[in-house]
Amino acid sequence: MTEKLIDIRKNLSKKLKKERFEHTIGVMYTAASLAMCYGEDIEKALTAGLLHDCGKFCPAKEQIRLCEKYAISLSESELAMPALIHAKLGAYLAENKYKIKDREILDAITWHTTGRPAMTMLEKILYIADYIEPNRKIIPGLEEIRGIVFQDIDRAIYLSAKRTVRYLEDGGKSVDPMTVSTCEYYKKEE
Repeated sequence: MTEKLIDIRKNLSKKLKKERFEHTIGVMYTAASLAMCYGEDIEKALTAGLLHDCGKFCPAKEQIRLCEKYAISLSESELAMPALIHAKLGAYLAENKYKIKDREILDAITWHTTGRPAMTMLEKILYIADYIEPNRKIIPGLEEIRGIVFQDIDRAIYLSAKRTVRYLEDGGKSVDPMTVSTCEYYKKEE
């Protein structure tokens, strides 16, 4: 790990709640493992994993206020589901506070909550690492996804997006259209 990542890690350990920081470290190392498996740049995966939730250092109302302050546009779905806002705010903070200039890393952070059709490999890695990291509480289907992710990342993405859509719909919650698009894009014949 580079000195820059060590410094970012120290900073985040002070800014994030203990559980969020532990999740962040889990995502970072899961992303690095997936990068090794799929021939992606390990340093980029570590960086994206470490910074993916850097926008969650404050409550949702404060995240919205910061997005307004930094002119980060939010969709109606993001405003309806504030849990999504930290992704765009995190990409902004990664670039402007933590001095990450690599567009691939910033895009991976931006899309880690909803995914998107035709993701780059780094985007896929961060999206699924966030879902399967070892500290994640066991949710229905998680073991299946963990079992296939190192053989078929696209199938793992489809299954996680499908389960997310079902979970939100069953709970009477809004579903971001990008999550639905991600699910449809990665769907293969079942």
